[in-house]
Amino acid sequence: MQEQWINYGKQYLANTYNRFPIVITKGERCWIWDMDGRRYLDFLSGIAVCNLGHAQKDVVESLTAQAGKLFHISNLFYMEQQIKAAKILVEHSFGDKVFFCNSGAEANEAAIKLARRYSWKKYGADRYEIISMENSFHGRTLATLSATGQTKFQEGFSPLLSGFTYVPFNDMESLKKTVSNKTCAVILELIQAEGGVYLADKKYVRKLREFTKEKDILLILDEVQTGIGRTGKLFAYEHYDIEPDIMSLAKALGNGFPVGAIIGKDDVMQAFEPGTHASTFGGNPLASSAVIATLNTITDENILKNCINLGMYLYKGLQALKEKYPFIVEIRGIGLIWGIELSIDGDPVVKEFLQEGVIINCTKGNILRLVPPLIIKNEEIDIFLEIADRIFERQQKK
Repeated sequence: MQEQWINYGKQYLANTYNRFPIVITKGERCWIWDMDGRRYLDFLSGIAVCNLGHAQKDVVESLTAQAGKLFHISNLFYMEQQIKAAKILVEHSFGDKVFFCNSGAEANEAAIKLARRYSWKKYGADRYEIISMENSFHGRTLATLSATGQTKFQEGFSPLLSGFTYVPFNDMESLKKTVSNKTCAVILELIQAEGGVYLADKKYVRKLREFTKEKDILLILDEVQTGIGRTGKLFAYEHYDIEPDIMSLAKALGNGFPVGAIIGKDDVMQAFEPGTHASTFGGNPLASSAVIATLNTITDENILKNCINLGMYLYKGLQALKEKYPFIVEIRGIGLIWGIELSIDGDPVVKEFLQEGVIINCTKGNILRLVPPLIIKNEEIDIFLEIADRIFERQQKK
């Protein structure tokens, strides 16, 4: 049965993913099941999306209740759920206003447009360039692809949009040398997750924030993957004692329901006026109900404390494996986002994990990325570590 559906998928779906050869039909907390009834421990969370785990009760109930009333109306009207969702985000962040959309790429697209329009209104048409980091990832639309500092994602899509420049990550001097009178914004991931789980240095981020304020350059933080509790704080910028001008969110914002957003300061967000930007489905009643339930659960149920405690528990276990297996080069991360850098190819290791009933993925060819749900328990981490030990031991014997 499962093989038949995989063949149908190959026949009817665009070939844009290297998919795992299983068909997922059900999920609960940190576990998912395939069509044949086999259970898997999910250390990928839909790529850092299901931070509260699968089929989380409050999100399910909120979506079900809303679905019985109103799916969609349009942003030509005020919507109670959308206003409530925006209020929660503002009350728990640096920002004053929220714009809702559908995805991380769309959120970053909105942030790029907002930065350029803000600068256009204040300084005129010649101040439009945006600096991003080498090894960054900001999405797959043409604008966000142009902002992404990895050529492998850009190949075959030229010409890219002009006005984007890349500088080395964590290198303040290179950034200062690159800034010109045409620079309107800097876009930064505090953790380059797709790039291999590299963390921004705290001194670098603080100096960057001081410098951008001094030059009246907007600071955009891409928290699509790090936001909504993934690092042990609701937003990763809270670890750095700074505030951005604009922040993009998506992935875990609706715990699996497609929704994105940007949050910004009042003086910046005023650059968006009626007719300058829009999103047909952005923040509709269904999406907003998922946002409300997700945020209320994460902020009210000690999820962040669990993320910190279990993240440290996982880190200690990973460090023990590093000491045992010399092909583990480095362990990087914070909260419940971790990268295991290997000196060997990571893809075969990911396949072995799948065979053992654990879902992880590999980025950059040799870095295993772990992003389990924030509700994970000690015993589930123990299961992962036991399986990892067994797999790494086999790798060492090859």
